[in-house]
Amino acid sequence: MNFPAWTLAALMAAAPVAAAPVRAPAEDLMVTSDLDLFFQIYDHANGKPDAAALEAYLEYGSAGVEGFIPGRIDSAENLARVIAAEPGVYAAARTCAKNLGGLAARVRAARQALADLDPSSRFVTVYLLIGANNSGGTADQDQLMLGLEVLCTPPVPSDVPLDVRLTRIIAHEMTHALQTGFADQTVLGFSLNEGVPELIAELTTGSIFNAHLLDWTKGREAEIERRFTAEMNGADFSPWLYNGAGTPEAPGDLGYWVGYRIAKSYYDRAPDKHAAIIHMLEATDAKAFLAESGWQPAAPQPTP
Repeated sequence: MNFPAWTLAALMAAAPVAAAPVRAPAEDLMVTSDLDLFFQIYDHANGKPDAAALEAYLEYGSAGVEGFIPGRIDSAENLARVIAAEPGVYAAARTCAKNLGGLAARVRAARQALADLDPSSRFVTVYLLIGANNSGGTADQDQLMLGLEVLCTPPVPSDVPLDVRLTRIIAHEMTHALQTGFADQTVLGFSLNEGVPELIAELTTGSIFNAHLLDWTKGREAEIERRFTAEMNGADFSPWLYNGAGTPEAPGDLGYWVGYRIAKSYYDRAPDKHAAIIHMLEATDAKAFLAESGWQPAAPQPTP
C-alpha cells in the first residue's frame, strides 16, 4: 500500500501492533548511528554513492536498517538509483541530520510524559535512518524505524524548529507501536487509529503532529464534522486520510483531525486519565469508542 510521502503516518505499512516489549522510558533508545554511517558513505562519494558503496550501509547498519530493507530500501542498487534520481532530497536530509538539535532530549521527555500518563506503557527503540524516499516509517513489536529523508520534508510550510516537529512525529508514531488498533475497516476506524496518536502527541509534546489542521479547520468545524458523520461508516477513506496536505481552503487528512477530536472528547470526559489512556491504546471497537466518547459534530455558528 503506497500512500503520499508527505505524511509519515500514512506511510506506516504495518498495522498497529498488539504489544510492545517490556521497556521503561529510561531504557528506551533513539538510535542515530545509521545516519552517521550513511552520510559518511554519502560524503565520501560527493553525494553520488553507487551500489557497491551502499552495500556497507545495508550490511553494517543497525537492526532498524535491516527492518527497513524489505519493501522500502529493497537493495543497495535501488537506493543508489533513488539517490541519483532525487539528489535534492538527500541533500536536504544531509542538512537535517546536522541540525537535529535537542531531538534526543525532547523524545526522552515525551516518553517520560507518556509513562506519567500511563505507567503501564511499554516502549520500543526508535531508529532514525535513511531510506529510498518511499516510506516515512514503519514499526514492529521491537522497533520504530523512521526515514529521515521523508521526515525532512515538512507537510506544510512551517517555522516550527526541526527537533520540535520531529518530536511530535515520533510521539505520534510511537503511539502506533503501542496501539492494539481499532479493527473497523471504516473511515471511523481508520480515523481513530490516527486520532488517538494525535491526542497522545499533544499530551506528551504540547501539540498534535498535524498542527496546521487546527488553524485550517477554524470556523468550519460543523461542516467538516457533519460530512464526516455521513461518511464515517463507509469503507472509502480516501477523502479523509492519506490524501495529502491539501490547502487552507481544502485541507487534506481531515480524518486525523476528526479522530483526534473524538479521542479528546473521550479523554476530557474520563474521570480516570490513566485508565482513559490505557483504554484508548487497547480499544478495538470504533463504534463503541465513539459512543463512549460522547462526541457530537460541532454546532453550526449562528449567522451574523
